[in-house]
Amino acid sequence: MFFHRKELQFHAKPDRPDPLYAKKLQEILGGQFGEISVAMQYLFQGWNSRGDAKYKDLIMDTGTEEIGHCEMIATMIARLLDDAPVHEQEAAAKDPMIGAIMGGMNPHHAIVSGLGAVPENSAGVPWNAGYIVASGNILADFRANLNAESQGRLQVARLYEMTEDRGIKEMLSFLLARDTMHQNQWYAAIKELEEQQGVTVPASVPAEWEATDFSYTLYNFSEGEEAKAGSWASGISPDGRGTFSYDSEPAAYGGKQELNPPPPYMHSTPPLQVKKL
Repeated sequence: MFFHRKELQFHAKPDRPDPLYAKKLQEILGGQFGEISVAMQYLFQGWNSRGDAKYKDLIMDTGTEEIGHCEMIATMIARLLDDAPVHEQEAAAKDPMIGAIMGGMNPHHAIVSGLGAVPENSAGVPWNAGYIVASGNILADFRANLNAESQGRLQVARLYEMTEDRGIKEMLSFLLARDTMHQNQWYAAIKELEEQQGVTVPASVPAEWEATDFSYTLYNFSEGEEAKAGSWASGISPDGRGTFSYDSEPAAYGGKQELNPPPPYMHSTPPLQVKKL
């Protein structure tokens, strides 16, 4: 059960309208790493959780919080669009300078949503459920969560640099703080799970399924050998089950790629015939 309270988790009021910045904010609402993505990702992970109750509770706490973040950003976008009706924009655009600035506004804000937020990114691409990760493997999912929060915090920091509006910066400052917490909580949970079940996902794969001769070798498949200096090329692997090595000249084990000729009914292009002189 969800319950909506008519209060924002944190205030979302700009000092002044700014339709162009409203377009930019759409990225952290409906972009790949925006609040809609993390809200849906965490909620589906939580709804599908079959494991330890403390992990499910952590996921649901955070997923529900992210719904509130969606509301905050949507409210901020709507307020940034205040006093920006289309006819006033058209009049203002007669001035070349103002027209150049207003020309960057998301037309969907005026045409589709009636000066409100939309579930899309800053380029107008609709939000996609394919952005979310909810695999049922809690360690794999928590690693995806850590990445989502890392990318999201990076985008919020970049947006912070793009404005001098005090009200916007206060909201973004709050989001930076919550992203800090979320990165730390997922990292702490990941470490706890790795201590319990190991580093590799899934941990339930029997050893006989895996060609273990190839499990801990870094292959040199690009020019240069700088990667050889890393901790991933020598010493004990993080899972404690192998020793890293480096192969500067990887061998080909599969032989040449040779395919049978296509059957006539496929109407494939025949091999090019070179006429001898």
